[in-house]
Amino acid sequence: MLADITFQVLSVPRSLNRYNLLMQKEVKEKPQYAVVAAVQLPSVSDAEFEASLCELRELAKTLGYTVVKTFVQKRAGFDMTAYLGAGKRQEIHGYVNHESYPLESELDVVVANLEGLEINTLLVDHEISPSQARNLELEVGCMVMDRTMVILEIFHRNARSRAARAQVEIARLGYMAPRMREAAKLAGSQGRQRSGEGGRGAGESQTELDRRKIRDRIAELQQEIVAMEAERKTQRARRQERQGLAGVALVGYTNAGKSTLMRALTGSEVLVANKLFATLDTTVRALYPESVPRVLVSDTVGFIKNLPHGLVASFKSTLDEALDASLLLHVIDASDPGFERQLEVTDKVLEEIGANIVPRIRVFNKIDHVGDEVAQAKREANLRARYPDCVVMSARRPDDVAKLHQIIVAIFQQDLVEDEIFLPWTAQQLRGAIYASCQVLAERSDGEGAFFQVRGEPSAIKSLREQLS
Repeated sequence: MLADITFQVLSVPRSLNRYNLLMQKEVKEKPQYAVVAAVQLPSVSDAEFEASLCELRELAKTLGYTVVKTFVQKRAGFDMTAYLGAGKRQEIHGYVNHESYPLESELDVVVANLEGLEINTLLVDHEISPSQARNLELEVGCMVMDRTMVILEIFHRNARSRAARAQVEIARLGYMAPRMREAAKLAGSQGRQRSGEGGRGAGESQTELDRRKIRDRIAELQQEIVAMEAERKTQRARRQERQGLAGVALVGYTNAGKSTLMRALTGSEVLVANKLFATLDTTVRALYPESVPRVLVSDTVGFIKNLPHGLVASFKSTLDEALDASLLLHVIDASDPGFERQLEVTDKVLEEIGANIVPRIRVFNKIDHVGDEVAQAKREANLRARYPDCVVMSARRPDDVAKLHQIIVAIFQQDLVEDEIFLPWTAQQLRGAIYASCQVLAERSDGEGAFFQVRGEPSAIKSLREQLS
């Protein structure tokens, strides 16, 4: 129940240990079954509502759940006590506890005949209050995870770098803090007073102590993130100064195919998985085949609608690559019927972080997932009519990737200049530097040295001349 649904974090109090079960262990029993429930408000269209439900089911899949049933209720507002209305709560209770099955589909019949099938989780497609979650759990008889908790758990499992793990922990602690009272109620510790031993003030309850520890831990993590951000900025500045690099950042909705495109453009072995939030840490690789100027491509965390507020704040720092980039590739899933909604979400987030001023190319990926060749051609024509400067492609087609590669290189070569550099025979050790920083168009030599006709950035050519002077 609710007492089993919190998170394992460093220095978090003992009263929360029971509350750690879900987040403390990976799901080992396969398959894990869950049901989904959502309230459709009058202001939400059927298409938008169904898109959100599909997204939640995909999030559940990422966590290893098999969703066996979706319960929907149309209401003027959420029930303040337990989110869903009383009748719908009873219906879910009967389904979860094998008391009754509304056999509306073949899947319901299959579920009804599976002996020993345990539906242990109810996933709610909104963020609900701690009291709503507690009351809903008590009535339906299984663990309840709201949309925010589902996303937090996915981020927790997928974060790899020190910075990403710290950011996730801040968001999880922020989610946990207001739920302390409900945890204390279930643990029987509410109102229990402790003495001033061990750092507690006189009359400080266990819940107050727990909250103070959470505040202290968040402050500690925030200081670590500030230090890591300063270190990353210094490293980026040194890297760009040393190599004269241009930057391209892949941005877009989660599961739009950014990592697959990253792998295709750079020839690198980055994680590719058909699930939401497979990538949480920024990955940087060089464009391949390499060009002049040398271009770095970075893959960033995917966006999603209704991202928990704590994660929006925490993960903006992972989008620093987008702010520092000279070009954004906004990757969009061309096969998704709801791509317009996803496009709007990405545009909004980019505007919030100030990246809307960075030059951008809309890349409609996964066109090969749109039916047969006729359907693909029709979709491509529609996209090009609506977005004249877009690129329509599949990251799994080498010819498409090569065309995008050419577009990227052409953009960065717009400001290149041609010049001639004379390299005396006594300075031939700089030959490698010329080839590394410029495109050599022609080379000739005489008795005193070699003449290189080059194309490169003005700063790179100036640097070479200074080394030769």
